[in-house]
Amino acid sequence: MNVRHVLLTTDLSPESTRPYGPVQELVKKLGARVTLMNVVLDLQAVPHGAAFAPAVSSATLGAELERAREQLAEHRADFGDLDVRTEVIAAPDVARAICRWAESHDVDLIAISTHGRKGWRHLALGSVAEQVLRYAEVPVLSFHRPRE
Repeated sequence: MNVRHVLLTTDLSPESTRPYGPVQELVKKLGARVTLMNVVLDLQAVPHGAAFAPAVSSATLGAELERAREQLAEHRADFGDLDVRTEVIAAPDVARAICRWAESHDVDLIAISTHGRKGWRHLALGSVAEQVLRYAEVPVLSFHRPRE
């Protein structure tokens, strides 16, 4: 397997930075580049009283995207002089957006962290990592929460 481009996803939480170190080591050995990505959830809604109107994004979406870009730039600094690009996108389905982006940008490997939710929290919140594993057309390297 020839890995030239790694898509490293983050939701900007401390748990999602777990893959940063191992991915840095991997891309140094392989001479690959990294795209550090955050997907801002864009839950669109149909305006009240206008059932046939197109769905619209939240009025705060632009500010959320800008805040994510700023935070991602700070995370980018953790990678030193490695070839790391940042990407912030908005989508109603985070996992599918990650997979579609990977397919259209010649990604060879997706790296993602799991949050390790169990029970009710897992059922209610789901798992983006599980969905990426299910839908991705390229290999996915998942980083699990250490056992306590």
